[in-house]
Amino acid sequence: MVSERRACRVLSQPRMTQRYEATRPDDEERLVARMRGLATKHPRYGYRRIWALLRREGWSINRKRVHRLWSREGLKVTRPQKQKRFRGSSENSCSVRKAEFPNHVWTWDFIHDRTMCRGPLKLLSLVDEYTRECLALQVSGSITAQDAIEVLRRQFLVRGAPGYIRSEEPRTQPGASKGALRTDPTARDSAPHAGGSECTGG
Repeated sequence: MVSERRACRVLSQPRMTQRYEATRPDDEERLVARMRGLATKHPRYGYRRIWALLRREGWSINRKRVHRLWSREGLKVTRPQKQKRFRGSSENSCSVRKAEFPNHVWTWDFIHDRTMCRGPLKLLSLVDEYTRECLALQVSGSITAQDAIEVLRRQFLVRGAPGYIRSEEPRTQPGASKGALRTDPTARDSAPHAGGSECTGG
């Protein structure tokens, strides 16, 4: 076992550093409590502005100490959250209208891309939300409204009509018809659309 004196001499380290015990100032608990109070009252203030408020209240404290305590206590500036733009009605929300069984809710989406020759490329995907199965994937340089209806007609014949169809401009439409889709003028997504076209059932 090596003595403290010999270990410090080998490491060229003063013995005083081995015996030093850090002591907190008597006012640290009150200071931290006040910092927390100001941070709660002013959630958009950082440690510099909190330090300025403390100085105004008569605290004799430097900025570095405030920064150290701020970091130690995990205090942070509350970032403003961007307000999301909601589209459609809440009745179509995924948290409200969840698929409960296969063929309950279908989702379609139009995807736009370009080929290597810079030509237009459109994709129409149709997915069963419950099974996550891709029911259809139509790829073409142009997809008209009639093309979209034909994709749905084929799936209706094979799988039957789903309970709801959800589109990217959400509002689900119950009671999809096997023969045709009926367009509700108040719901922009009750019938498929592609390339700016709107379609109605035949």
